[in-house]
Amino acid sequence: MNMQSSAVKATKDSTLELLQRRTQVPGQPNTLLVVMFLLMTIGLLMMTSASVEIANGQYNDPFFYFKRQLFFSVLTAVIVVITLTIPVRAWYSISLPLLLLSFALLALVLVPGVGRVVNGSARWIDLGFYNLQPSELAKIFIVVYLAAYLERHRFSVVETWVGFIKPMVILAGAIVLLHFEPDHGAMVILIGTTFSMIFLAGAKLHRFALVLMLCVSAVAALAVMKPYVLDRFSSFLNPWAAEYVYGEGYQLTQALIAFGRGGWFGEGLGNSIQKLHFLPEAHTDFVLAIVAEEFGFVGVSVVVGLFITLVAQAFKIGKRVELSGNLFPAYLAYGIAMLFACQTLINVGVNIGLLPTKGLTLPFLSYGGNSLLISGFMVAVLVRIDYEYVQNLLKSSVQTVAGSGKRGVR
Repeated sequence: MNMQSSAVKATKDSTLELLQRRTQVPGQPNTLLVVMFLLMTIGLLMMTSASVEIANGQYNDPFFYFKRQLFFSVLTAVIVVITLTIPVRAWYSISLPLLLLSFALLALVLVPGVGRVVNGSARWIDLGFYNLQPSELAKIFIVVYLAAYLERHRFSVVETWVGFIKPMVILAGAIVLLHFEPDHGAMVILIGTTFSMIFLAGAKLHRFALVLMLCVSAVAALAVMKPYVLDRFSSFLNPWAAEYVYGEGYQLTQALIAFGRGGWFGEGLGNSIQKLHFLPEAHTDFVLAIVAEEFGFVGVSVVVGLFITLVAQAFKIGKRVELSGNLFPAYLAYGIAMLFACQTLINVGVNIGLLPTKGLTLPFLSYGGNSLLISGFMVAVLVRIDYEYVQNLLKSSVQTVAGSGKRGVR
C-alpha cells in the first residue's frame, strides 16, 4: 500500500511539473509585459527626441513633455499592478455601468464649457490637472460590454437578426456621439473592433452585408456634408500637388521626407531635421516618422515587430481561453487585440501615406497620458486573463490527478 501511495504521489508530482511546463507557454505573460516595457521605453525616448525643440520654444524647457510623459509612465505602471490583482470576472459584473459611463462621458464632452476644443474638435474634458479624453475610455469600456453581451447571447447573435443588431445599435449610438466631437479615427477603430468581435463569436458573413452598406452610405454622406473630409482625401491621393503641399497635404509630405531621409539605418538619435518645426505634431501622431528619420527602416521594423508580437499574443490568449469554454475573457482578449491592431494600422498607414491623415496616437509611443494609461490597462487585463486560464487549468488537473490517486489507492 505504501509503495502504491508513493507511486501515485510521484505520478502526481511529475504530472503537475509537466503540466506547469506545458500550460505556462514560454514567456506568455512575461512576453506581454516585456513588449509593453520595450514600447514604453522606445516611446519615451523617441517622444522626447521629437519634442525637445517644440517644448523649448513653447515652455522654455526642452524636457517639458518628457517630464509629463515620465509621470504618466509611472502612473501606468501603478495601474498595471492594480489591474493584475482584479479578477477578470469583476469586469463582467460591471460591464453595463462601464457602458453607461462611456456614453455619459462622450455626451459630456459635447457640452459647451465642459468639453475642451482643440483644432476644432471637442475631444477632451479639462479636469484642471489632467485633460480626460472620453473616447479612449469609451473604446475599452464598450469592448468590455460587448464581450459580456456576446457571452450571454452568443446563440442569439449567431442565429437571429435581433441578437446581431443589438450590439450594432450600441455601436451606432457611440458613432453618433463621436461624429459630433468629431473623432472619426475612434469611430473607425470601434467599427472595426465591434465587427471583428461579432464575427469571431460566430455571426454569419451575410449579416454584415447590410451593415457595411449602411456604413459606406454614411461615409459618403459625411464626405458630402463636411467638405474638409473630401479635401483630406484628395490631399492624401496627391499630397505633393501645388494646392495641397502647403495645406492639407503638408503633414504627410513632411512625414514622407522624414522617412526618405532615414533610409535603412537612419540619421542617428537626435539628428532629425523634420522635428525642428517642419513636421507638425511630431511628438504625437507622427512620432513614427521621427523614428524612421533617426533609426531608419530597421528602427521602424523593430517598432512594428513589437506591435505584431503584442497583437499576436493577445489573439493567442483569446483562442486558448475560448477553447477552454470561458467566453467572456476570450472575447475581451479578441477585442483588446483588435483595438491595438486597428489603432496601430491606422497610425502607421497615416505616417507612410497609405491612409488619409487622422488624429490617432501610436500606443505607448505618442505623447499623451490618456492613450498610455489605457494601453497599459489593456495589456494588464490580457496578462490577468492568461494567468487565470493557467491557474484554472492547473486546478482542474490537480483535481483529476488527485481523483485518479484515490481510485488507485482503493
